[in-house]
Amino acid sequence: MNRFAAGIIALMLLVPVCSITQAKETAGEALNQIIHDDWEWKMRNFPTWGTYIGDDRYDDKWTDLSPEAIDARNQYYIDVLAELKKLDPDELDETNRLNYDLFLYDLEDEIANSEFHSRFLRVSQMTGVFTDASDVTRVQPLKDAEDYEVFLARLRGVPEMVAQDIDLLKTGLEMGVTNPRVVLEKAQELIQNQIVDDPAESPIYHLAFTDLPDSIAVEDQLALRKEALRIIGEEILPAYQEYREFFETEYLPNSRTTIGLSELKNGKEWYNQRVRHYTTTDMTADEIHELGHREVERIRGEMNAITEEVNFTGTLQEFFEFLRTDDQFYFDDPEELLKEYRDIAKRADAEMPKLFGTLPRLPYGVIPVPAYQEKFQTTAYYVSGSLESGRAGYFYANTYNLAARPKWEMVALTLHEAVPGHHLQIALSQEMEGAPNFRKHGGYTAFVEGWGLYAESLGEEMGMYGDPYSRFGKLVYEMWRAIRLVVDTGIHAKGWSRQRAIDFFAANTGKSSHDIEVEVDRYIVWPGQALAYKIGQLKILELRRLAENELGGEFDVRDFHDVVLGSGSLPLKILEKRVKAWIETEKKISG
Repeated sequence: MNRFAAGIIALMLLVPVCSITQAKETAGEALNQIIHDDWEWKMRNFPTWGTYIGDDRYDDKWTDLSPEAIDARNQYYIDVLAELKKLDPDELDETNRLNYDLFLYDLEDEIANSEFHSRFLRVSQMTGVFTDASDVTRVQPLKDAEDYEVFLARLRGVPEMVAQDIDLLKTGLEMGVTNPRVVLEKAQELIQNQIVDDPAESPIYHLAFTDLPDSIAVEDQLALRKEALRIIGEEILPAYQEYREFFETEYLPNSRTTIGLSELKNGKEWYNQRVRHYTTTDMTADEIHELGHREVERIRGEMNAITEEVNFTGTLQEFFEFLRTDDQFYFDDPEELLKEYRDIAKRADAEMPKLFGTLPRLPYGVIPVPAYQEKFQTTAYYVSGSLESGRAGYFYANTYNLAARPKWEMVALTLHEAVPGHHLQIALSQEMEGAPNFRKHGGYTAFVEGWGLYAESLGEEMGMYGDPYSRFGKLVYEMWRAIRLVVDTGIHAKGWSRQRAIDFFAANTGKSSHDIEVEVDRYIVWPGQALAYKIGQLKILELRRLAENELGGEFDVRDFHDVVLGSGSLPLKILEKRVKAWIETEKKISG
């Protein structure tokens, strides 16, 4: 063959390759534009979310809760889905294909949720519009006079937000779509905590205006405080009082007396959708319920082994009572409780390099749950930080009622909320280079909470469970999540009463009665969410066992963890696909 003919053939072979590359670039550019435009839309439409993640462009605004705005947002998801489906995913490279799959997943999930009436379930014993301003105060940047002016503008919008919320609740009341009365009764105290005689005693003022930065001139500080007191006293407190009047005289007396989501119109379908949303699986309520019973029995066996180890001669129930009531397991001072949490966290920090090849730059701290919500808040929670805003992540520990905060649960709780749990996973996600914002700051509960529960088990490898009681505490927390599978599905799919749920919980865990009631009430108002923890943990454990078996001596736990966390939060099916692909690659490398 002469060189001219060979050149023609080579050129013919090159054309399809160039066309494929160009098509992938074109498709990728189109996808990235859709994703970029969507993110900008989200920041405009959900400005407080922007504040939490460090985008301060709309820090003077609240989400529009008018029916017209909500309907427009629901239509928006349908329109964007139509645009997305114009793209051929087969024309995308590997990175953009993952972005496409996740973006598509999120859109379809939003559309599925919009078919039901979540918009009307706006108040519970845990939260409501009356805590929004106080909550955002804890994360809104307040570094100079300009920041404070922006925040004052946001505060001026509180009365309109409250009025819109009342309108939504009224519509929900007319349709019979409310949270159950048994938990709404507890919201009264949460509302009252925001209503004070002196505006200077308001949580908003206390959090934001008590200590202003020294960089702000004294006369400007006086002006800012004066305007804050005026807004709180003349605008916000009257709006809260109107809300309380509506809630106590109209809403609460007419709220529903049933507790299960399935009791509402289309409630079974609604609950099934919530199960899919939170678990990212196709498991049915019946399958999850039975799985929960199996896990409860397995963990009870491990608990009994520890009672034998400590030479306890009574029943497991008597051991639970011992753990609940013996003074040796409790602090008398909230500061001592916080100090111990901080000590555990510091010890955990030192163990991270043994298990992870990649660690985040963002630090975290341990602080108490705010007093205005501590009574009805869970044992602890995590609020993510933001490098952009210069804000650390925070593990919030509940110091209310120290008799319900045993020492033996503290290690497992710290590992879950801080490291190697939520802070590690979420901070790594935020710091992913090249990933679109919706992946950095989004998340799937089964992954996020599944990782948190899996992180508790890593305490064994980290040497954190130094005595049998803290190991029992780990089992109590794992049992807690197994019980959720039974109780959540029992309440929302099988007609369980609140008392039956409480009794099942108490029969299988050493948690205090206060904690048990708080937890059960949480499941009542948050259908499906509690299922995510155990479902996610079991999937991660399954994938680790698979990797260990397939790779044998070549298995490296640091590499495994980096693969699990390296792409951010993922639906469990996509996580499984990526871990299996990594296993096959590792097998080829090792020969």
